[in-house]
Amino acid sequence: MTMAAEYDESKANKVLGTSADHNGLLDGIQEKATLNHENRENYEGELTKNGARLQPQPTADPLDPLNWSSFKKHLILAIVMWKYFLFTYITTTTVPAFPQIQTQYTITYAQVNWTVAIPALGLAFGPLFWSSLADFYGRRIIFIIGTIIALVATIGSAVASSYGGYMAARFFQGFGVSPGATVGMAVVGDLFFEYERGQKLGLWVLAIDAGLLVGPIIGGFMDLVSSAWIDWLTAILFGALLVLELAFMSETLYPRNLMLSRRSISTRDASTTDIEKLGRNRSNATDTNLKRTKELPFINFKPVPGMRHPKPWDSVIRFILTFKFPVVVIGVFIYCFTWYWWVLSIITMIPAAYVQYPPQIQGLLFLGLLLGTLFSEIFCSGRLSDWLVLRLTKRNNNVRVAEMRLWLAYPAALLSASELLSVSTWCYELMVL
Repeated sequence: MTMAAEYDESKANKVLGTSADHNGLLDGIQEKATLNHENRENYEGELTKNGARLQPQPTADPLDPLNWSSFKKHLILAIVMWKYFLFTYITTTTVPAFPQIQTQYTITYAQVNWTVAIPALGLAFGPLFWSSLADFYGRRIIFIIGTIIALVATIGSAVASSYGGYMAARFFQGFGVSPGATVGMAVVGDLFFEYERGQKLGLWVLAIDAGLLVGPIIGGFMDLVSSAWIDWLTAILFGALLVLELAFMSETLYPRNLMLSRRSISTRDASTTDIEKLGRNRSNATDTNLKRTKELPFINFKPVPGMRHPKPWDSVIRFILTFKFPVVVIGVFIYCFTWYWWVLSIITMIPAAYVQYPPQIQGLLFLGLLLGTLFSEIFCSGRLSDWLVLRLTKRNNNVRVAEMRLWLAYPAALLSASELLSVSTWCYELMVL
């Protein structure tokens, strides 16, 4: 790719900016900077894989997250998935205990429904607060602080003696776990190349979908002990997540543009730039005193050096500017409406619709949705998506565009629509009979 092509991408970044809240949202728009004239001669060509340009461009630096071992990268991915699993788990795991919560706080069924909506409100507003901070202080510290907030709030919800206190704790549960969304996606973008992200982001999305459906299943069985123990188990899960973040999650925010401008990747054969044919010389990785990733303090409260540091309100501005792209807005709206609104509307009515069944049986009613989610990850996402994008990229003169990932959405949409019609017809027949 020419420097002119990089300039075109940099113009796109002026519209959206660069932050954790949209890292990976628009496939192909990444943080870029045109190299200064005096440093361009140090850059030995852009790296490719199978003829297609690698995005993001790697360095020879062993502290570059792209160069970490597969085990370490997937361990961090598992931590991010755990947090994203809890992102929706907290909203639905209490649903089987609705009758007990209703009795405990002497509230109506409409009021107990708000115990799901309030943490969802925290999930919605949290990313607007955390995203810019994650580009300033790093991903790791934001994950840790968010988990501590969620852990304390979960303990608060377990011991709350009033409806108001319980609702406040539920809001901060959502607010604390919300970095699992935008910051979690940014971590995936830090660790993996674009051609790998179909599978990695597919697993990441599978985590949030599974949390939404596994929550009522586990909550139904924990309700056999007490409704409070649903929250205590959630607190244990947050505590385990905090230990993993402290022990194994390294900082992934990396000053890539600065490092690319300072250092080239040595090759055995100067005529090739294919990443799989390169021999990397890592001996020049110590020629800078810039602290980065693993070299940063264990608990870092200072701005990550070598990065563009956004204002705290930049994520809000970028969110508003996103509405300049109708395709993105329509896609997000359809996803939120058809998946989360529809599923949550069913989940919250299960205790009222199937009052004759005990909570654990009500929870098991979600096994079908969980199996369908696993099916769609295998056949409409993941590695299949990466394979399809690679094939289409080769047919498009090795130019990858975001729309290539949409093809697998069509069979998924048709399958979902046909099954909804079948279920609606079956329900209507039951009502008539």
